[in-house]
Amino acid sequence: MLRQYELVERVKAYDPDADEAMLNRAYVYTVQKHGTQKRASGDPYFSHPVEVAGLMTDLKLDQETIITALLHDTVEDTLATIEDVERNFGAEVARLVDGVTKLSKIEQMPENERAAENLRKFLLAMSEDLRVLLVKLADRLHNMRTLHFISKPEKRQRIARETMDIYAPLAERVGMYEYMREMQLLAFEQLEPQAYATITGRLAQIRSEEGGQVDEIALRIKQVLAEGGLNVEVSGREKHPYSIWKKMAERHVSFEQITDIMAFRVLTDSEEDCYRALGLLHRNWSSLPGRFKDYISTPKANGYRSLHTAMIYRNSMRMEVQIRTQEMHRTNEFGLAAHWAYKQGGATPDGQVGWLRDLIEVMEQAQDAEELLENAKLAIYQDRIFAFTPKGALYQLPKGATPVDFAFAVHTDLGAQAVGAKINGRHMPLRTPLANGDVVEIIKGSDSEPQLSWLSFVTTAKARAAIRRSVRMKEREETVETGRDLYESIVARMPGKVGKKALTGALKRLELPDEDALMLAIGEARLGEREVMEALVPGSAAELPDNSFWQAPLRAVRIRGLKRGSDFVLGECCHPVPGDRIVGVSDGKTVKVHTIDCLTLAREAGDEEWMDLSWDANTDGATGRLQVILYNRPGTLAEMTGIFAANHVNISHLALLSRDERFGHYEVDIEVRDLAHLTRNISALRASDAVAQANRV
Repeated sequence: MLRQYELVERVKAYDPDADEAMLNRAYVYTVQKHGTQKRASGDPYFSHPVEVAGLMTDLKLDQETIITALLHDTVEDTLATIEDVERNFGAEVARLVDGVTKLSKIEQMPENERAAENLRKFLLAMSEDLRVLLVKLADRLHNMRTLHFISKPEKRQRIARETMDIYAPLAERVGMYEYMREMQLLAFEQLEPQAYATITGRLAQIRSEEGGQVDEIALRIKQVLAEGGLNVEVSGREKHPYSIWKKMAERHVSFEQITDIMAFRVLTDSEEDCYRALGLLHRNWSSLPGRFKDYISTPKANGYRSLHTAMIYRNSMRMEVQIRTQEMHRTNEFGLAAHWAYKQGGATPDGQVGWLRDLIEVMEQAQDAEELLENAKLAIYQDRIFAFTPKGALYQLPKGATPVDFAFAVHTDLGAQAVGAKINGRHMPLRTPLANGDVVEIIKGSDSEPQLSWLSFVTTAKARAAIRRSVRMKEREETVETGRDLYESIVARMPGKVGKKALTGALKRLELPDEDALMLAIGEARLGEREVMEALVPGSAAELPDNSFWQAPLRAVRIRGLKRGSDFVLGECCHPVPGDRIVGVSDGKTVKVHTIDCLTLAREAGDEEWMDLSWDANTDGATGRLQVILYNRPGTLAEMTGIFAANHVNISHLALLSRDERFGHYEVDIEVRDLAHLTRNISALRASDAVAQANRV
């Protein structure tokens, strides 16, 4: 643990103007407040904030950040308050400490809600000042270094999973690769102990068997570049154990099949020398096609810049090489912290970088804890691709992103109005995964709106949050209208006239705030016919048969946009229902109706053959297809069919696709009124303990 004078000397070494008295006072304050508290390791608790402050000095951060690191746990774990911190160390330090501190009131929440609220508060504070993130990352890194002292395995696993899902990707997004790699390694050890032991053991074996082979290759690379007139530094190492394990899992290969275990780094004096070094290396060794990446001309979102290539050394042995300047290397390893100079001119940096703005936006739209955590993980996911607008504007997206993700990245309104897309000049379905370098043109529709089915393929948090918000609003409106139709049908069947007075009385009896809330409850089938009748006129449902329920007759399917007399069929590939955005493809005799994002659409017609269609207002009903995975235990099939009965749908087709010890996979066709009706059935299935998964086909 750093002693008081050692910490102060570290800060004064790079910032001679730092307030030594305040640094000393902060050190003493944290020691006094934490007092006799102990960590799981048995060390005094104050050793933790002191070590976190030490990590901040390694990054040469300003004194306010160092003091924040010293005090970051005092408000959470001692009797100190934010007001105490502000009185003793100023408003800026208090604001930073508050950003890192967990809210005490959330400690009583369920675990995932607690994690979500911690993350929400942390991200909001981070958006105002990224120093909050730097302290939090150092705090988490030191906690991971001492994680093995925690006795409960489940607690170690929870902390490791949170680190792997949230904090390591956050470190990557701000370019702090040293922090990211160490967090991943320590979390990997806890989450996959057997895999960790096996891989580290094999790496140690390779190291002992091959002796100085890494040093030998590094020396040979340096000689080749020196002969070409370049002065460089070359270092080599085995690849990160977690990186090896991830590659094994993604490619479904064994350790022995991973051929590029060794990686080398070349540091040059200038950007021009990077490209010269690349040419010299490729002239001496064969490069592997598709493995070259130029992050110098096109940096990553976090500012990372480097050339990456893979080559065959000898005996078919592969090696990866990264080429960068010394300055690039400093920025790449510590990212924002490497060049964040808060003390210069007293300016506070702008934390609202693009990806963080998006993260804050989707966070504010999250409906619950699960959605917030899901959006956060999506927004900070590591693997990225680059796509362009027709005018050449560049957008970075997660690997697997689609034109819908691209549209929402450009602008929320563009995403909401998307009806189609051209990728590299060719009309493609909206669910098509984008590849690096694709040029994407979004086709807009003036009356279009986000579709619920998009949630099955979008990958970005921004798109997912916007779609959910739009669908929730639309579904609520449609459900209220459906409930109103049902309500009027119920009222029409009652013996006497029902007026406003009866409705007001019903709202009171049902403890609902207004008329829309009643219609919503009826539309969502939370209130049945008997309950509504009884609430309106007590005693009116007494004579109603037990099996009585309202079922609207399905009217004929009518499509607008067809020529008079045209025959049409609903596509068996996508099973469109009223409420879906639809297009038609004609073979000259019959028009086949598809949803706009149907996968088979691009194979059936070119742009000129597509017909823009819409549902007739009188259409009420079609068949939707679902794939449902039930837990393989008695009663689950009955529970699924009971859910359909409760939601007033008829099953027209039910097939068991496969069954194993744990699950049964079913294909179900159900007759529904519209998309909202279908969606309610899917939601009801997903809420059931009998159902492992339910998706529209």
